[in-house]
Amino acid sequence: MPSHIDIAVNLVGSALEKDLDNVIQRAVAQGVSPLIVIGSDLTESQQAIDCCHQHPQLLFCTAGVHPHHAKEWHSGSADQLTQLAQQPYVVAVGECGLDYNRDFSPRPMQRKAFAEQLAIAVDLQLPVLMHERDAHEDFAAILQEYRSELNGALLHCFTGNRNSLARYIDLDLHLGITGWVCDERRGIELAELVPFIPDNRIMIETDSPYLLPRSMRPKPKSSKNEPQYLPYISEYVANLRGQCPNEFAKQAYTNSAEFFKLAWAYEPI
Repeated sequence: MPSHIDIAVNLVGSALEKDLDNVIQRAVAQGVSPLIVIGSDLTESQQAIDCCHQHPQLLFCTAGVHPHHAKEWHSGSADQLTQLAQQPYVVAVGECGLDYNRDFSPRPMQRKAFAEQLAIAVDLQLPVLMHERDAHEDFAAILQEYRSELNGALLHCFTGNRNSLARYIDLDLHLGITGWVCDERRGIELAELVPFIPDNRIMIETDSPYLLPRSMRPKPKSSKNEPQYLPYISEYVANLRGQCPNEFAKQAYTNSAEFFKLAWAYEPI
């Protein structure tokens, strides 16, 4: 059974939290371990760290403020995040970035919170896990200012177009692919672009409990996505890329382990 690392799981503050132990074990049973738990605001980042302490080596996490929560970013937030990001099990700053699709936070506040989190990642020499939706130009412009000093930059849940893909490859980003690619309604363009992502820059993720792959058969009884379904996404992406599923899984695992500096990670099968 191939080994997988799920690089983006919303275990806290989501529908999965109440069944956390079983979610982790179901993932392990399918060769999906460790899981990278996403911190979407400062409180949730601390909760994610606490979860990691309860499940050592099975969970790692990020610490950051999602653009939806950028309106909560204040004068003391940078110091708080800096302290959180230096805690054990934190492997990246994030999830940070820009979201002009929903605009839950004013755009100037989104840009400020994003830039300040990139600066923290530079100072701590941690990689950054980012979010971008309908904000490509501003996102790329802000990122460009910090990219040369960043110790790794990952855009998770990439759903962009051919032009944005080219720009992100130029910026030497890692790109996370979710079950979005399995959606025959809105994932068609992404499915066409997946083969053009460089082998050493692609990662896979579930973004659980969201984005359950629509093409799964039999369809899971629950509408909630889980890390246990990552092997399905991995094989789907491998087929789109014309690659051997096991070889692709090994490449994605290696990319993820190296990016998050999981030096303990065993050699994937």
